[in-house]
Amino acid sequence: MDRKNIRNFSIIAHIDHGKSTLSDRLLEVTGTVPMRQMKEQLLDMMELERERGITIKMQPVRLRYAQSNGPGPVIEYELNLIDTPGHIDFSYEVSRALKAVEGVVLLVDSTQGVQAQTLTVLAMAQEQNLVIIPVLNKIDLPSSRITETEDEIIELLGCGREEILAVSGKTGEGTDKLLEAIVARIPAPVSTFSPTTSSRAIVFDFEYSTHRGIIVYTRVLDGSIKKNDQLLFIGAGEKFIVQEVGIFSPQKKAVGELNAGEIGYVVTGIKERGQAKVGDTMTKVSSPLPEIPGYSSPRPVVWASLYPEGQDDFNMLKQSLERLNLQDASLSFEEEYSGALGRGFRVGFLGMLHLEIITERLKREFGLTLIIATPTISYRIVDKKTDKSETIYSPHLFPIETKDKEIWEPWVAVQIITPHDYLGQVIPLAYDHEANILATDNFGDDRTVIKMEMPLRELMRHFFDEIKSVTAGFASLSYEITREQVANVTRLDVLLNEEIEAAFSRIAPVHRAEREAEEMADKLKELLPRQMINIKIQVSGLGRIIASRSISAMKKDVTGYLYGGDITRKMKLREKQKKGKKKMQARGTVNVPHEVFLKMMKVG
Repeated sequence: MDRKNIRNFSIIAHIDHGKSTLSDRLLEVTGTVPMRQMKEQLLDMMELERERGITIKMQPVRLRYAQSNGPGPVIEYELNLIDTPGHIDFSYEVSRALKAVEGVVLLVDSTQGVQAQTLTVLAMAQEQNLVIIPVLNKIDLPSSRITETEDEIIELLGCGREEILAVSGKTGEGTDKLLEAIVARIPAPVSTFSPTTSSRAIVFDFEYSTHRGIIVYTRVLDGSIKKNDQLLFIGAGEKFIVQEVGIFSPQKKAVGELNAGEIGYVVTGIKERGQAKVGDTMTKVSSPLPEIPGYSSPRPVVWASLYPEGQDDFNMLKQSLERLNLQDASLSFEEEYSGALGRGFRVGFLGMLHLEIITERLKREFGLTLIIATPTISYRIVDKKTDKSETIYSPHLFPIETKDKEIWEPWVAVQIITPHDYLGQVIPLAYDHEANILATDNFGDDRTVIKMEMPLRELMRHFFDEIKSVTAGFASLSYEITREQVANVTRLDVLLNEEIEAAFSRIAPVHRAEREAEEMADKLKELLPRQMINIKIQVSGLGRIIASRSISAMKKDVTGYLYGGDITRKMKLREKQKKGKKKMQARGTVNVPHEVFLKMMKVG
């Protein structure tokens, strides 16, 4: 295909604005997929995506589009579409996709208007100087607010009303005009080194095949790539011989070669983890070209410890995480040990939904039963005397005494878009989560944009769910980690008969420490079964015991089988039981069943 007839674009939007449905219609209109093979959310390959109705992983597909310009010949175009996720947790996926395209379709639900995540993904596209085609979706619905939503987009982009397209992902209305606009407005790809005897391509995603090794998703920038070429990952320094090249239609389809400007896949045959990295550059070994800069590594937002229910499954958990890491470049993990739960992994996630999705995949795809520790964020601990710092991810590694320490925590900039009527509920909730309100601006006729900053730990304390609850689901939220600030937090430890149970440790703000300690003690008293010894539950923090509860030992009537006779027989048996109980209390340990850990640590 002549490069001037190639268009690379992505669809970006807030979650649930209809990206996947519109993609289905584009596949239908262009005849990429026969009607008998069509189904809803065709590009969402994972069972979880289809079940929840959300896109989790980006998916490329090549469309063939024929355009007739009057009496002249029909011109064929190659449209490479990358469908992207809409949830804020997966914005890293969006940023990777945008590196491989020249333009984006900014999709806005005409019944909801511009949402917070719309602003986030738009900013990403504008930073890379991509052509932006604004499109209103769901225009077939009676609740559609076309004029008001157009006004919001005009205010946002500074574009003319005639530049905004209107479509229905459900009925297919307007998709022909959208395809015409993609061809007319998005520029054809340009090669840096043209002509060239070498080749260069960027890796924007990859997956792992047991038989074929790592398969990289790539955008060819210069030259061409074909089977048996010897290529080099410049960043990793790894050489390999290309086993196959192909395109997504949307299933993988082998082709003779991938030329400059095209998007496709390359089968590397490499079976070692860590050799392929998102953002790396591939080039020919015989005549290498310079590396492409630009990709940033994903930064985990929240951490959680994962333990197999039985230690026999530890190796299976390790292999499963390694397999998922080959499909999800943003997943990071390291081994750790808990005295109560044994060996497990400290896993970094991009957010609470990412955590939920990964743990659900581990259960479904690998048959694992997991114990998931309470999610935490990372803290930077600075020693005031030596000025040395270390980053702490686990609560049980957090210093008990912080007098000579300075604790730093990440803060986030948050944007919330909500109807005016709910401002009275949102503002108090924000203050309860230690937020600083920076600005409030009118957005359209009936909505307000609230800009604030808050500690990341408070954002992860169910803030998103609570905002949705108090606004009846009408508010939307996006956030970005911006800086660090000194934190006033403390470590809470649970002691069972004066022995610390490290798995229950958590980090809490000082002003809420007593309340959380009381809640932990009450919950443990409710969950722990009675045993043969007395159980003393204590929660310590702030240098003292904050909360205390007790569970009395089980008692057995050792004289039940006796009847009649001298009372001294019963007294002797009771005295013997008393001595035995005393010895057991001194030597015995509290047995914490696995289900208690599971219920105490359960996410949410």
